[in-house]
Amino acid sequence: MVDVVISGTGLYHPEEVISNEELVNSFNAYVTKYNHQHAAQIEAGEMDALRESAVDFIEKASGIKQRYARSVASLLDPDVMYHQIEERDDSELCLQAEAGLIAAKQALKNANKKPEDIDAVIVACTHKQRDYPAIAIEIQNALGIKGYAYDMGCACSSATFGLQTAVDAVKAGSAKAVLVITPEIGLTQINFRDRDSHFIFGEANTAVVVESAATCQSEHSFRVVSTELVTNFSNNIRNNSGAYIRATPDTMFATDKAFYQQGRKVFKEVTPMVIQLITEWLAKQNLQPADVARYWLHQANSNMNRIITEKLIGKDYSNERAPVILDEFGNIGAAGSVVSFHRHHDNLNAGDYGVLCSFGAGYSVGCLILEKR
Repeated sequence: MVDVVISGTGLYHPEEVISNEELVNSFNAYVTKYNHQHAAQIEAGEMDALRESAVDFIEKASGIKQRYARSVASLLDPDVMYHQIEERDDSELCLQAEAGLIAAKQALKNANKKPEDIDAVIVACTHKQRDYPAIAIEIQNALGIKGYAYDMGCACSSATFGLQTAVDAVKAGSAKAVLVITPEIGLTQINFRDRDSHFIFGEANTAVVVESAATCQSEHSFRVVSTELVTNFSNNIRNNSGAYIRATPDTMFATDKAFYQQGRKVFKEVTPMVIQLITEWLAKQNLQPADVARYWLHQANSNMNRIITEKLIGKDYSNERAPVILDEFGNIGAAGSVVSFHRHHDNLNAGDYGVLCSFGAGYSVGCLILEKR
């Protein structure tokens, strides 16, 4: 049997930062203007007044303190509150491919690989800039990689689903080394005028090199012990934007054409689902949760991660054991657990186990058990 390893990772994010204070000031300015414009209807009971947001509310609900973003000025303008990014000519590298390419080059360097060593590229992310041609093929072309490339997605579990696909490809011999790239442009899906979700997402881009252990030349590689994926349909996290949006022009800008969720239901239903999957899958590998030195969990909500970690290994765990990066990045979709891994894996010892786990809309949960080599 072919031993498969993760041999290198890369990370890129925009330079600009939006703090919670800036986000709240922008949102509250919009609320003030809205309530003033609709004062008569609100007074008559025909409309509900909008509630202001607050920094304390955001941090208590999520643990998020800031996020990286492009086009900060337009996002924070109460009269705009969405990305205003100049459209590029088709002959130019698209924005998502450009960002993914930066992360990919870093991952290749960390894996001691050259583009000619790779023969498959998978772009696995929450949502894409366009449907076709595939973003993965554009990145493949920019790097000069032979072989094949394609896009795939399973919401916030896209990266782990992509990693299992890459592992399977190496085991089957259809690829000797695979680049899995997760270029997340999550702020494009936000309704910045929705109090319950205007603070959630940020932007980051990751890349991972997956290859046979026989060809690995990396100083920090991890053997993929096992992978497991599970899905369970739910409407509690949804975005109805898509191919048919132009077929119904009257509703193409409705609130359901952006990210929306029933957060309390998601929290209540996904948390035990993740705990069960990790516990049962570790047991199949003759491991207990306490045997795991590092948990790289999906970065959506610090309260959810705390409960999951406490159920697995007890309340006395350290932040090093289950590192959190969402305070800096916000929810960066499928890239979250990979950023946690990228930032917090160098100090593990040979033989240490780690769990890389994502969870999100679908519902979908992806889990990789890794062993430091």
